[in-house]
Amino acid sequence: MTNSNLFEEFSAVTSKQWKQKIQYDLKGADYNDALVWESLEGIRVKPFYHAGDVTKNISFRLPQDHHWQIGQALYAQNAGLTNQKALDAIHKGATSLMIEIPESDIDWGILFRDVPLEKIPVHLHFKFLEANAIKRLLDQIGSGTAQLFLNIDSIGHLASSGNWHMNLDKDHKVLQAITTLCENHNTNITVLGVDIAWHQNAGANMVQQLAYALAHANEYLNHFQHSMANSGTKAPIAIKVAVGSNYFFEIAKIRALRWLWCSLADRYGIMAHCHILAIPSTRNKTLYDYNVNMLRTTSECMSAILGGADTICNLPYDAIYHKANEFGDRIARNQLLLLKEESYFNEAFKASEGAYYIESLTQQMAQKALALFKQIETGGGFLSQLKKGGIQKKIKESAAKEQHLFDTGQLVLLGTNKFQNDNDRMKHELQLYPFVKTSKRKTLVEPIIPRRLSEKLEQKRLDDE
Repeated sequence: MTNSNLFEEFSAVTSKQWKQKIQYDLKGADYNDALVWESLEGIRVKPFYHAGDVTKNISFRLPQDHHWQIGQALYAQNAGLTNQKALDAIHKGATSLMIEIPESDIDWGILFRDVPLEKIPVHLHFKFLEANAIKRLLDQIGSGTAQLFLNIDSIGHLASSGNWHMNLDKDHKVLQAITTLCENHNTNITVLGVDIAWHQNAGANMVQQLAYALAHANEYLNHFQHSMANSGTKAPIAIKVAVGSNYFFEIAKIRALRWLWCSLADRYGIMAHCHILAIPSTRNKTLYDYNVNMLRTTSECMSAILGGADTICNLPYDAIYHKANEFGDRIARNQLLLLKEESYFNEAFKASEGAYYIESLTQQMAQKALALFKQIETGGGFLSQLKKGGIQKKIKESAAKEQHLFDTGQLVLLGTNKFQNDNDRMKHELQLYPFVKTSKRKTLVEPIIPRRLSEKLEQKRLDDE
């Protein structure tokens, strides 16, 4: 048997030939009407993709040593209890921690007691903005090799709450003080974060999410370009994304985000990649038939892995109506462990590279997002558009389109707007209020409010129980 190519006797099939064959098999039906559909992002999806659909300039290649971390979310109301949960999560497979810090007087020594910070990257999410708390943190961890992501995002706080922590000037001064503290420290710390998960959960389409992430990051790049340019190989910024159930589109979204960041960072002389933290979206999670949420989050975590996310923190199946509990956390963590250790997704993160469909989606999303980013910059930038209400208006318009698809049954959430189990009873299972909370208060800008697609339908079902 020779080593010649077994397929060399077959001639290549062009895209035109494939389309002619499909058109023939349609027996007179229109190709575009029958098989081509348009996404909420305005991307027309074809029934097949060919080498000709991808330009020669492939979006980007992940480094050979890229690997993803299994994240565990924790809430540090009590430092000692949170420390115990952190150590237990690490023992059971978590390789990164996401800790929400609600109060500035947290005891860092107790919180990080026996936590191997040199091996376990830690993402902190602060409910406040204060330099003294960061200084105490730096004093506690010393000058070792701990990898910390502070995720300080004052602009994101304005977008989500409608107000600055204090005011523009004071927030700016504190952020500058925190940045200076960390620059003078030897530990590997990423100060800034950009949270676009909030936008996805509020109904922004994927092109909007990418453009807003780019414009949001650009506000920080403009101001901190010198320190970021000197960051070396350390990620100068962390971007938090929410991943929905549109499997291939979500893979392309994360790849496009990395590509767009590299393009923007290059203009500032920054060579390092951003750090992408991915979590499943809450927008498509349901109260009824809640076990289906496990299927949704598994698919979404797979998209995040194949898209090249650096850290993935799964969402417990009961997170929208149950307080944090050991069972829900364990199931969420084990989903990622199964993907990494038993489904070979630790090695499969490059499987999407070179796939014509995904490469085409990646490029189309990046191009559309770049065009929208340029419009935002022409209009004064992200912060200016946020203050004028332009960002909020566009997200509302996108959310309304998606909500219409759900309400009319074109977008299906299994067990909720299709194949309902009439015997489901949830009224007495609610430990958390699973719907949007509204309260009148004075805000500087209109806040961007996350809202699940199934809320109105679920409220009616609860009333009918």
